[in-house]
Amino acid sequence: MLTVGDKFPQFKVQACVGLDKNSLKEISNETYKGKWVCYFFYPKDFTFICPTELVEFGKKVKEFRDRDCELVAGSTDNEYSHLAWRNAHPELKDLPYPMIAAQKLAFDLGIVHPDALVCTRATFLVDPQGVIQWACANPLSVGRSVPEVLRVLDAIQSDELCPCNWQPGQPTLKVS
Repeated sequence: MLTVGDKFPQFKVQACVGLDKNSLKEISNETYKGKWVCYFFYPKDFTFICPTELVEFGKKVKEFRDRDCELVAGSTDNEYSHLAWRNAHPELKDLPYPMIAAQKLAFDLGIVHPDALVCTRATFLVDPQGVIQWACANPLSVGRSVPEVLRVLDAIQSDELCPCNWQPGQPTLKVS
């Protein structure tokens, strides 16, 4: 799995950004040039844990954008599966970020589960220069914590030494 300090791979993928065929768009690294991006990957459409994460990220989209960070979800399912799932699941209809078809990108990132051949629950915070600043992966059976992703983004963007369990507004460490 790629990690902190690695360049996020170059990609050009199809994405579902809405509820009809006209909402299938091409997305690439250039789409988010000069921005922070939180890429989060999940195993499969039409499953049980995955929508809980997608919905929670959607509820927090304003908090990410307040930090100049865009959200991008992805799995090894294709854009048509994403479109069908969004239309079939009431809570996914209004997702405010794209769902990418990440078949090749998942392999390039090294996040494909060796037995299930689907994405692990991997999360990458990528800086405006395209460098991974945080990478985390959960097993297929464990959903991630969206507040933790935001906390880590805040810590990274503070450009300070942030101690264990640091929260925004708390003091950072000073080296004398």
